[in-house]
Amino acid sequence: MAEDVPVAAPELPVDEAVAALAALPQVGSARREHGELVVSTTRGEALALLQALRDDMAFAQMMDVTAVDFPERAERFDLVYNLLSVTRNARVRVIVPIAVGASAESVSGLWPNATWWEREIWDLFGIPFEGLADHRRIVSDYGFEGHPLRKDFPLTGYLEVHYDEEQKLVVYDKVKLAQEFRNFDFLSPWEGMTTLPGDEKATGRAR
Repeated sequence: MAEDVPVAAPELPVDEAVAALAALPQVGSARREHGELVVSTTRGEALALLQALRDDMAFAQMMDVTAVDFPERAERFDLVYNLLSVTRNARVRVIVPIAVGASAESVSGLWPNATWWEREIWDLFGIPFEGLADHRRIVSDYGFEGHPLRKDFPLTGYLEVHYDEEQKLVVYDKVKLAQEFRNFDFLSPWEGMTTLPGDEKATGRAR
């Protein structure tokens, strides 16, 4: 009786786009996630990689830049750059881990529209950008304390704004929570209501 010969698994087709990205010297890893191209790099290599993607691989449009907060990690934040190539009909996401207190190189020299995104990231996450000419807050108010998209930022914030009738001015004060908000019990009014108007008729207590 002939022995069963194991059949070799068919080779998977090579993803040429992933292979081309992985060949770039600044890329740490390249992959597809949910059908989208994703590459990872380091903070020191990010600017050179983004320029190579623009100039050599036709990812000419910067769609947006954002960040994600992972408080448990040593490199707490991920900077995320989303690029579009119209000629290739493709997008690529570039992920750059960065620690608290570290700065990233601004890409506003490559894409001037990135100035707005980088200002937003500075405002909401507190990540500074080397070479960014304008670090004014863009979402929160002047004098705002902290960076509200960090996961350890209190939901109530640190300051509240109100109009002071005596000073005739809009003023900032430390947040003062009323006691009823501190001891909110989350009980639905319908669950807490044990009797309803008209129940006395059903029990015979009506007069």
